[in-house]
Amino acid sequence: MAELSKQHWSAQRYAATAHFVPAFGAPVVELLDPKPGERILDLGCGDGVLTAKIAAAGATVVAVDAAPDMVAAAQAKGLDARVCPGQNLAFEREFDAVFSNAALHWMHPPETVIAGVARALKPGGRFVAEMGGHNNTAAIQVAFRAVLARRGIEALSLSPWYFPSAAAYGAKLEAAGFSVEDIAIIPRPTPLEAGMDAWLDAFADDFFAPLAPADRAAAKQEIIDLLQPILRDETGLWIADYVRLRFKAVLPG
Repeated sequence: MAELSKQHWSAQRYAATAHFVPAFGAPVVELLDPKPGERILDLGCGDGVLTAKIAAAGATVVAVDAAPDMVAAAQAKGLDARVCPGQNLAFEREFDAVFSNAALHWMHPPETVIAGVARALKPGGRFVAEMGGHNNTAAIQVAFRAVLARRGIEALSLSPWYFPSAAAYGAKLEAAGFSVEDIAIIPRPTPLEAGMDAWLDAFADDFFAPLAPADRAAAKQEIIDLLQPILRDETGLWIADYVRLRFKAVLPG
């Protein structure tokens, strides 16, 4: 059964505060290496910034995302974007490649998503993606646990994320019939120009949802206070402790 995050996705807020997400996606597009005439599925397309880059290479791209506001933003770019959770893919041997950037870690259970990708690909098709990897935002998650524990809540039970190791995710890909050509954990400290407060607004609704509205601002400030000595540099710039998992896997021809 699909498990959907409580995160409210606003395309306008995403573009203003989380534009680093597609900006860091260029190496994943390079690994995809889209060719003219290929049919490619962008899984978890967001507002379509990277979808447009893939289309510009001459590929025909179908983009899907669970968030209607993000899909609307992608459609406004002239893209074939559709509202569809990654757990509910209904395509059958249709695509030469499936691409995903910074989205798979929001989709549970991963086995269902991988099985849908395998069905969607033609024989010999490739699955190229980057997602949060093991230890992604570790300091931030420890801060969540500390602050919510004071309120009698176990933060990890609320997490919408799945951050696997290369070994763990590689095994899931192989179990679904893929041959893993390349998979690696990549530490990537990520500057947050809009600050930690904006990051929490953009990505952490699931953790604050159980709190009374009047307590959410206080909890958020406690998290920021805990993280400031660790993730804010001497110039005042916040740098999140991102770790990514990037891979290329291929179905048998």
